[in-house]
Order: sequence, then structure tokens, then C-alpha cells
Amino acid sequence: MKQISSRFSMAVHILSMITLDPLYSTGDRIARSINSNPVVIRRIMAQLKKAGYIETKAGVAGASLRVSPERLTLLNIYRAVESVEGNQLFNFHKDPDPNCSVGMNIESVLVPQLSHAQMAMEYELASVTLAQIVEQLRTKANVK
Repeated sequence: MKQISSRFSMAVHILSMITLDPLYSTGDRIARSINSNPVVIRRIMAQLKKAGYIETKAGVAGASLRVSPERLTLLNIYRAVESVEGNQLFNFHKDPDPNCSVGMNIESVLVPQLSHAQMAMEYELASVTLAQIVEQLRTKANVK
């Protein structure tokens, strides 16, 4: 099964760091924490900025949240960084054989199940806030 890209988990990592320590949350510091290229981190941060979730300023260290962690859900974050065509997580192959009983019916048979799976995932992501993630991180790291 094709995995969702790591942009989503990186975005949650970035936002968690900014929530915990905005002044220390520079692109380079975040890149070291994630063990990723700073260019990749800057791209994700640009997506988060475009979505209105963070603020960064040229020449100024750190970043800040523009949305309360209690109001920012994992679904918000997912939608900000994952490119999903037509808001549909699952895509169908193009032009199946219309003379084949499977080819002409597969999409209409699968759509309800795949829609249900996507709704379940979105429901779960919408039920978790960044504040809850940060609280779990604080608990695991014994950080106040």
C-alpha cells in the first residue's frame, strides 16, 4: 500500500517544536531534530505559513503559531501539507475496459468503501488537536 508522505508527520513535528519553544524553532534546528534537509523543512514551513498556521519573519530567529494549538487539528495539518487531488484520498485508474464487467463497474463498487475509509481517517485526525500531541510529548519527555 502506498504510504502517505512524511510531510504530514514532519509538519506535526515542526508545529510541536514551535508550540514548545518558538524562539528556538529555527529551520536549521528543526531540520536537525527531524534529521532532514533544511530545504525540505523550509518548504513544509512555507505550506504551514500559507495555510495561516505559523508566522515566520526574514532575519528573525524562530517561528510562532498563528492558531491556538487547541484549535489546530491533525486534519488541518494534514490538509495543509498533503496534496490530495479533488480532496479524494483514493484515485482510480483511467479508462478501464468498458466491455469488461469488472472494468465498467469497479469504480462504482469501490467508491462507497473508499469514501467510508477516508471519512474514518478524517474523523480520527479531526478528533486530535496539536495541544493534545504537545501534552503527550511533554509527558513523555517530563517537560513542563
